[in-house]
Amino acid sequence: MSSPALDILAIAAHRDDVEQTCGGTLLKMARQGRKTGILDLSQGEMGTRGTADDRAREAAEAARILKASFRHALDIPDGRIENTWENRLKVARVIREQRPRVLILPYWQGRHPDHYMASTLGYEAAFLAGLKKLPIEGEPYRPFKIIYASLYYDVRPSFVVDISDEFEPRLQALLAYGSQYADQGAGSNLFPAEKEIRNRLESMASFYGLLAGVRYAEPFVQKEVGLVDDITALPVSSL
Repeated sequence: MSSPALDILAIAAHRDDVEQTCGGTLLKMARQGRKTGILDLSQGEMGTRGTADDRAREAAEAARILKASFRHALDIPDGRIENTWENRLKVARVIREQRPRVLILPYWQGRHPDHYMASTLGYEAAFLAGLKKLPIEGEPYRPFKIIYASLYYDVRPSFVVDISDEFEPRLQALLAYGSQYADQGAGSNLFPAEKEIRNRLESMASFYGLLAGVRYAEPFVQKEVGLVDDITALPVSSL
C-alpha cells in the first residue's frame, strides 16, 4: 500500500506496536479524511511466536482495519534496532517519499531497547531527511510535528486522543495478529491469554480516557510548548 503526502506517519519497532499504542488515533484520523501510514522498522523474525511471513499477513489485515493508506516494513534486524547512519538513511528515504505532516514515534524511554531506539532513530532520520545534500533520492523534507505515543511508559501525557468510537476496531486490529495473541503453547508464560487482552487494553484506555472525561483515550507526549489562541475554547473541564 502506498500513498504519497501522508498527513500522519507512525513509526514503530515491530509489527503490532502501532496497534497497541496509537492504532485508535490513526483510525480516528483516517475516518476524518486524513491519510495515515505505518512504518515498521523490523519484520518480527525474532518473535517467540509466529514467523516474519505470518506477521506480514497480519500487519496487512491490521492496516486494512485501521484504514491506513500506507504500510511498509524495513529490514532492520528484529531485536537489534540500532541508531546507525545506514538505518537513519532507510527511515529518511520513507519520510521523503511519504512526506507526512505529523510523525508519531514511540516514547523515548521504555523496557524494550527496540522501542526507545526506534524513537531516537526516527527523530534523527526526520532531521536528516531535510538536509539538501543527504546522499539519498527525493526532495528534502521534514515533518512539521513530532509526537510520541507514550502508552508503553508511565509518564503523564501532554494530551490524549478520544478513541471511544475507535476502541473496538483498534482491538480487532491487534487481534488480527493471531500468531501472537491467539491462545497457544508457545510463549504461554510470556503472553496474556486472549480473553485477558481486552481487559488490559480496556483498562489502559479507560484510565487515559478518565483523565480527559471520555470513555477511552490514547496518550501522547510532545516536547515543545503548546500554543493556544483562545483560552475559552480549551477542552476538558477543570472542576
